[in-house]
Amino acid sequence: MKPALMLVSASLLCCAATTQTWELTGYNDFSHGKLSGLSLTRDGRLILGPQIRTVFDTGQSEIWSVAAAPDGSVYLGTGNRGRLFRVDAGGKGELVWTADQPEIFAVAVDAKGVVYAATSPEGKIYRIENGKASEYFAPGARYIWSLAVAPDGALIAGTGDEGKIFRITGAGQGGVLYETGQAHVTALAFDAQGRLLAGSEPNGILYRITASGKAFVLYDANLPEIRAIVPAPDGTVYAAALGGSVAKRVSAAATVTSTAAPGVTPTVTTSITVSDQQAGITAPPKPEASKPAAPAASSSVVTPAVSTEYSGVERSALYKIAPDNTVETLWTSKEENIYDLSVQGSAVTFLTDAQGRVYGLDGGKTTLIAQANEGEATRLLASPKGLLAATGSLAKLIRLENGTAAAGWFESPVHDSGTVARWGRLNWRGSPTGITFRTRTGNSARPDSTWSDWSEPIRAPAQSAITSPNARYIQFRAELSGSAASLADVTIAYLPQNTPPAVRSINVSANSGAAKAASAAPATGNPAAAYSITVTDTGDPSSPVGTTAQTISRGAGQQVQISWQAEDPDGDRLLYSLYFRGEEESQWKLLRANMTETTYALESDVLADGRYFFRVTASDRPSNPVELAREAELVSAPVVIDNTPPVVTPGAPRRNGPAVLIDIEAEDRGSVLRRCEYSIDAGPWTPVEAADGVTDSAREQFPLRLESLPAGEHLVSIRVYDAAGNAGLAKVVVR
Repeated sequence: MKPALMLVSASLLCCAATTQTWELTGYNDFSHGKLSGLSLTRDGRLILGPQIRTVFDTGQSEIWSVAAAPDGSVYLGTGNRGRLFRVDAGGKGELVWTADQPEIFAVAVDAKGVVYAATSPEGKIYRIENGKASEYFAPGARYIWSLAVAPDGALIAGTGDEGKIFRITGAGQGGVLYETGQAHVTALAFDAQGRLLAGSEPNGILYRITASGKAFVLYDANLPEIRAIVPAPDGTVYAAALGGSVAKRVSAAATVTSTAAPGVTPTVTTSITVSDQQAGITAPPKPEASKPAAPAASSSVVTPAVSTEYSGVERSALYKIAPDNTVETLWTSKEENIYDLSVQGSAVTFLTDAQGRVYGLDGGKTTLIAQANEGEATRLLASPKGLLAATGSLAKLIRLENGTAAAGWFESPVHDSGTVARWGRLNWRGSPTGITFRTRTGNSARPDSTWSDWSEPIRAPAQSAITSPNARYIQFRAELSGSAASLADVTIAYLPQNTPPAVRSINVSANSGAAKAASAAPATGNPAAAYSITVTDTGDPSSPVGTTAQTISRGAGQQVQISWQAEDPDGDRLLYSLYFRGEEESQWKLLRANMTETTYALESDVLADGRYFFRVTASDRPSNPVELAREAELVSAPVVIDNTPPVVTPGAPRRNGPAVLIDIEAEDRGSVLRRCEYSIDAGPWTPVEAADGVTDSAREQFPLRLESLPAGEHLVSIRVYDAAGNAGLAKVVVR
């Protein structure tokens, strides 16, 4: 049998489902949220964390480098105007120097308090002493990424694009200490024995350099860049590796260079005292800049360096290299870049670009100490009053105070219920007091102006029903106050809207016996004339575009097989009902109801010749209350059942010279004709084309011309097939 099916869309109705819960518990769940004034402990509890105070706002675009001076002050190298700031121990800030290059990627301070600042992208090193800056050394490199002061007072510089390390002993006096063969030397430090440590990019190699031209590879990381190196007094070396930092800084330098005004004036030193306000030390008044501001637009076009990242692999890592050179990976992330670290005893503190997060690592367990919510943080420095962090995108110096904040909040990630949901209760585990919850909902994936406002506060489990509107997405905010406040687990119950099932396709086919009968018919040249046809709920049949109703032939004892595919987005169990009707009929007849299987075999003899449709309905009522259950249906294309062979009527043979002419007329009442052929004296079959050139009607005429028949009597057999593969036969005797 060969069914052909019309294109019919499935009717999808609205829906219901069972109660579900969304739970946040443990370190990993809470780490995907946003927090302020809180810490996330290693055992996954939110508690009050250190208060974050803004110490100084540079008013610049980036803070690239930070260095501590012996007097407790801190120097900040910024971009994209190449300014050097000093923030003293009391929190007063001043602009020390404005360079003639846009970026100060490296700053160092020696034991006497002399400051060295390296400018890029035309690398030069300047010495700043007693408020005066002078050019100290020009290594001939485009970028100077790192500076360090050696135990003997020499200045060490790591450069790019040729990855050289310079040792500088005086103004204009210096040379290459080591050539790494890498593109960039990104970090420098001296270990407890006074040996130079250097990190590189793009192969992420950590070197230990013991003499001019002599080095040992401590570690070859699987990440492109060694970003920071911190040696410990016991000989242990901690190193942070990541990808993309160099590309970002190169891009910033190239962009600013392309828009910088020519003819930059010499630099000046301006001292500014700023006042201490509630949030810390505010930005200084804008001084008279010694170099003109970049124009608003430029016709120059610069191609920025490209940062290559690979999804599903680590973006950054923290390594511990023991004195015996064994390496341990302490922390990795596929989502965050680690930018700097600090070590006090066995505790390691590091910061990342995920909203300026500061992590603590001790005993192999990680604590999220604080989140600055400043876009990203680039440098970390210990101070007596607390950790100092420099933020990149807003160019502020912030401090994590030694005490704890009086209050803080946690904002959960957005939860997707999959469809519009009805909200139940919010439950939590933690301290019985000091926690307030609010919720908001919406139907866009990210919270925006279309979302509801934050709800009224939820403070007690007995009154924890969520009042936010029904929607697909939900988010909660937890506010903690009081030293004993803590939060370990949050659960939200909801009833998602029941998504209806979908009947994706219906396939009608004959069994193997019918297939053999049909295969006896020669190919018609139409690949759609197979033994089955499928219709989908999108209206696209599996047969080629333009295929009309297909036909199946019916042999004795054969079956018509009806199969379908259906699914339920909620995973509900489904029940099916199968119906049929003839083309001229108005009502559907039930073949079988409440089926769990997706196939049904129908004895072919129960359907007379004609055109039929089949309908499948799917219901999710086994998994839903009766009043909420939903159905979907799909109707097949027309299936033509034809068991009547064509009637073949040959005319009397007549002579036309040496040829014999026979006019053949054939007609079929169930389907169109597809092929005519003849055989002489039981010989091979030879095709005959219709008189009008195409065999495509229920009634056709076929002119048969037999050339040069041998003398004597001959039997001419004629066979005509219809679209169902039924064959009508006739014979003519030619004498």
